[in-house]
Amino acid sequence: MRDEETDLAGKPVSRAHSGTIGRRFPRSGTEPVTARSPLRLRAVLAGVFLPLFVAGCALFAVWAADAGPGDSPGRGPLIFIAAVCGFLALTALLDLVVVLRRLRRERGTGR
Repeated sequence: MRDEETDLAGKPVSRAHSGTIGRRFPRSGTEPVTARSPLRLRAVLAGVFLPLFVAGCALFAVWAADAGPGDSPGRGPLIFIAAVCGFLALTALLDLVVVLRRLRRERGTGR
C-alpha cells in the first residue's frame, strides 16, 4: 500500500489530508498518524448486509400490504420495520459506494 496519493494536479497528498477540503477534524494527538479504516472488511459487510436489508424491506412491505385490520402484527409496525430496513439498505449502499471509491483511489485506478 502506498502512503501517499495524488490529487487531480498529480501532486502527492497523504491520506491524512484526503478530505475534500483537507482534514475534517483537528487531530487531538492521541490517534496514530497512519490510522487506517479496514476498507475491505467494510466492503464485505456492506456487500453482505445490503441484499439482506433490501430483502427485509421488500418482505415487510409485502406483508404490510397484505395485512388485514385484525391481523397481528398490524400494518403500522410492519410499515415501520420496512422503513427501517430501507434506511439501513440505503446506508449500506452509500457505505459500499464510499468504500469502493476509496479503494479505487488507493490503488491509483480512479480519480
